Amino acid sequence: MSYGRHAIVTLVVLALVSLAYWIGTNTYWGDIDVPTPARGEARTNPTYAAQRFVEELGARATRNRTLVVPPPSSVIVLSSWNWDLSATRRDALERWVESGGRLVIDRSVTWRDDFESWSGISYEYNKSAANADQDKEREPCRRYRENRREGASAAGDQVHWLCDFYDQFFDIRTRQPAEWTLGTADTGVQVARVRVGRGALTLVNGRPFQQRAIFDGDHAWLLARAADLRKGDDVHFLSEADYPSLLALTWQRGGPVVVLALVLVAMLLWRGAVRFGPGAAATVAARRSLAEQICGTGSFALHHGGADSLHAAAVRALDEAARRRVAGYAHLAANPRTEALARLTNLDPEALASAIYHPRTRRPEELGTTIALLETARRRLLTNTGIANGFN
Repeated sequence: MSYGRHAIVTLVVLALVSLAYWIGTNTYWGDIDVPTPARGEARTNPTYAAQRFVEELGARATRNRTLVVPPPSSVIVLSSWNWDLSATRRDALERWVESGGRLVIDRSVTWRDDFESWSGISYEYNKSAANADQDKEREPCRRYRENRREGASAAGDQVHWLCDFYDQFFDIRTRQPAEWTLGTADTGVQVARVRVGRGALTLVNGRPFQQRAIFDGDHAWLLARAADLRKGDDVHFLSEADYPSLLALTWQRGGPVVVLALVLVAMLLWRGAVRFGPGAAATVAARRSLAEQICGTGSFALHHGGADSLHAAAVRALDEAARRRVAGYAHLAANPRTEALARLTNLDPEALASAIYHPRTRRPEELGTTIALLETARRRLLTNTGIANGFN
């Protein structure tokens, strides 16, 4: 048992030593530069590196998310843009170029036929280059020769490295002779500049100015050459790739309107909110007395054409009370009735007769006194029972 255990341990040690030897002879230690993650504006701005490069050359770089037309002496580097989205800004860009502006457009800009009709430049499918690339592995960077038209200001006929262009399928065609180009015989023209009015338009069949691509090949040189960059130039990097949110645009374009709307909403909410206490003292929920109700109804009838009805009602009420107190009251004549009522109520007989039988001889403003006299007589008949019994 002891011999077998020692043999197993020996085999395991030999296997581990052999594995360590193989790893040591087939591997090596080396330093690899790993770019640190972008921070700050470099993390959110795709043209940050290109802007810093332009500033190092003595120009001014500005990033724009919406079109603000600069002076004609400026440069616009356009990327991630829809040329036909708005006719207003498209016309503004075209007028700016024609007045002397320098416009650089990369492969991320999209358009329809209107752009080609205006500029005389377009992308064309390169069938021969596409077929050639099918038979060989594509290299990320290639050499492109610079060519210039006779009379152009910059020197040409130089070779430059450009990376990750779309040359395996497309090349650039111009309706008029280009002022400056980059390309090869196999891939065709990949960068071209044409004159438009007093300005210039440079079309680039790639995205060499975004993110870290500016550090690849000769892309930094290409930016300066494509923009015909000079010291003191004002360069605008215009892109819709990282556009502001709807809320941010609303605040930028209509901040005062937003503030006014918020104030109005706050006032409406405050007005309709539940209060901690009553806004005013609560009214007492008391009912009118019967006397107030009768007086109010009588006053209304007296002043709105109901005086006769009101007098007749008072006379009927007096007659009903008199029948209960005076024997045979219904069969008495007018004078005996008046005398009987005067004795029972201690009121003047002539005043009672005038109030009962001659109300129309009084003016409307005196009718209230007449009705008050009839009501007094009625109440005395109902309450003065001793006099009624003695009379009967």
